Amino acid sequence: MFKKVLIIGCGLIGSSIARAICNQKLAKNVYIYEKSIKNILVLKNLRIKFKIIKNLEKNLIHFDMIIFCIPMSQYQNIIKKINNFVTSHTIITDVGSTKELINIKVKKLLKKKSQWIPSHPIAGSEVSGAKYGNKDLFKNKWCVLIKEQNTNKKSLNKLKIFWKKMGSKIVFMNLKQHDAIFSITSHLPHLIAYNLVKTATDFEKGKKYNLIKYSAGGLRDFSRIAASNEIMWRDIFFSNNKNIISAINKFIKNLKSFQKDIRHNNNKIIKKLINTKKVRKKIISLKQDINKPDFGR
Repeated sequence: MFKKVLIIGCGLIGSSIARAICNQKLAKNVYIYEKSIKNILVLKNLRIKFKIIKNLEKNLIHFDMIIFCIPMSQYQNIIKKINNFVTSHTIITDVGSTKELINIKVKKLLKKKSQWIPSHPIAGSEVSGAKYGNKDLFKNKWCVLIKEQNTNKKSLNKLKIFWKKMGSKIVFMNLKQHDAIFSITSHLPHLIAYNLVKTATDFEKGKKYNLIKYSAGGLRDFSRIAASNEIMWRDIFFSNNKNIISAINKFIKNLKSFQKDIRHNNNKIIKKLINTKKVRKKIISLKQDINKPDFGR
């Protein structure tokens, strides 16, 4: 499908893409730019064919596609380096969780003729690093492709086919729509998880209870989310700050409403609890999760 693909950053997502490309034979040559020696050693032990690029500034290869799998705060530095060898035929995409602000920054720095089409595969884990990569990570998962008025249709279709061959289900969104949706479905839940775990540890210190030892299912599951990569999530929170602040305000409003119901023993809280249960049923019916409890794990 592609002659030469460059993956920039090969942690969990990048190494999963490399595995999937090689497994599905989507490129004749796979090149990887990765700074972590630990990740490189993991990749070298895999049965996949790839070439390591040590210096982007000295590289003169013309790639069909370049995929950014790095924290968004690193985009600017990388773009300055790849500008030396990108062409009007190079499709450049990423796997970042926010799009609008990053898109503005990328467009300012990237060569005008370059074909920048953002992607967002809705796949991942709280763990990071190449050793956790999986060739099937994207199977039956949504992948959002950003479609704007000036997006090259031919390149967009090629990118769509690429992600479909990786196993993804494709949906198109514009920049604003994407960031608004994921501020609620992804960014706010992660922020709440970080805050809940912090609240638990603050409580533990204040009361001098061995609280974490008795973590119930709720705290345990939130702690899994809160174990996600801190640099990646800092970048997400900062780059989608307006939408996330708006989501936080909505959350605080609802939290205060629950607080009021609890303070006054207001039985109307039952209706709220029943309505929220419906969301879980909908998630299961849409096959975004399975209705199978696993409390023992």
